[in-house]
Amino acid sequence: MEFQLLGPFVVLHRERPVLAGLRRQERCLLAVLALEAGRAVPTGRLIDLLWNGEAPDGARSTVHTYIGRLRAALGPEGVQLETRNDGYLLRPDGHEIDARAFEDAVRDASAAVDDEERVLRYDRALELWRGEPLADVADEALRDRIGRPLAALRLSAAEELARLLLSLGRHERVAAELPAIAEEHPERERLVADSMVALHRSGRPADALGLYRATRDTLRSAFDAEPGRDLRTLYDRIRRDDPDLRRPAPPTYAVRVRGVWLPWNTSGDPALEFCNTYAGWGGERLPGSEWLPGYRSLAIWAGHLDLLDDRTVTRLLRRADERPEEASAALAGAREFRSALYGCLTEERGRGDDGAFARVAEVAQEAMRHAVFVRSDDGLGRWRPHPDSGPRLPLYAVAQRAADLLADPRRLTVRVCPGKGCGWLFLDAGGRRRWCNMGVCGRAAAGVQGPP
Repeated sequence: MEFQLLGPFVVLHRERPVLAGLRRQERCLLAVLALEAGRAVPTGRLIDLLWNGEAPDGARSTVHTYIGRLRAALGPEGVQLETRNDGYLLRPDGHEIDARAFEDAVRDASAAVDDEERVLRYDRALELWRGEPLADVADEALRDRIGRPLAALRLSAAEELARLLLSLGRHERVAAELPAIAEEHPERERLVADSMVALHRSGRPADALGLYRATRDTLRSAFDAEPGRDLRTLYDRIRRDDPDLRRPAPPTYAVRVRGVWLPWNTSGDPALEFCNTYAGWGGERLPGSEWLPGYRSLAIWAGHLDLLDDRTVTRLLRRADERPEEASAALAGAREFRSALYGCLTEERGRGDDGAFARVAEVAQEAMRHAVFVRSDDGLGRWRPHPDSGPRLPLYAVAQRAADLLADPRRLTVRVCPGKGCGWLFLDAGGRRRWCNMGVCGRAAAGVQGPP
């Protein structure tokens, strides 16, 4: 059985509607139980919701009658309405409930590591939203009481999606989809602000300013309030065409490879380069300083440094599209390894907490269990990750190189750039260098902007 609560209330069995013949209040009662599927709803609460605090005499008997009619109509279809103490419970077993699926999908999206994967998951979640919950069986007061958490979750998801899309440079999509929602909810100033930025970056500053004025007027008339300081500041910046509001320029110290921005190679060793894919170890993490926003960047970076061949990278990207959960897990593991490796390499001469080294060693050992010995183009034999190692293949490749570095005296020549907010690693075999090449750190303070 499929319960569709996000929008007009529909119950389908094998794609066939099954609510024909039921009264509106009976359908409303079923919808409330479906929203709370798996949890008993006290009869008193059901009465309060159905009659909005103005229950007639005999309301309890009426609810009992409604339950009997629902059992008769839906019991043969596998819907179980159980009596629990002084209330009723709809068993969720085997049923599809779009409100529950929506909550789960938003939770999954917020937990994803890969920005591209988060966008896909938020899209899937928001596709389930067909309109106000219980649009045809509940009046506005009831929808506000029982549908408010779902409506708030939908707005939060839309805000997070807009933020991700703007960070990925997809302002035109935000400008096409978000302003209508922002106009409906002027009290959500983050929605309004992101809509204004997207409109401005899409070459529509007049529309951005118009959205602000409409929001201001609605706030004044409906809430007797003024826009917040941040929104007012954004309005002034758009009016004077602040260049910092335009789409960010490409990173200063980066190269575009297969559609993603990667940092320049500066350290002389792949293991150090992997640490340097996070720009700004030495200070507060600013937007744009993370060079591995998604699994795609990880796989392409490994190919760019010749840790993997192009054919393998293409295969990994295809698999990541087909199995995004695996790719997200691999990216999370790569980021954890990167932090441990950085901590291991920045310990003074290897002395200090052995925890970082232990975590690096664990991944390196795992990589060697998936390694094969092959002849390279230069005729020398080398250990390589097996090409069938799955999404963790880029991690295994860099873990092997990290193990090589940690076993080499070059490890003792690793230096940390002391630049403010930098902290990039490099090799100093001559003992004369102090700073990383050209002050590369990916920080706004150094005149470097993050990826668009």
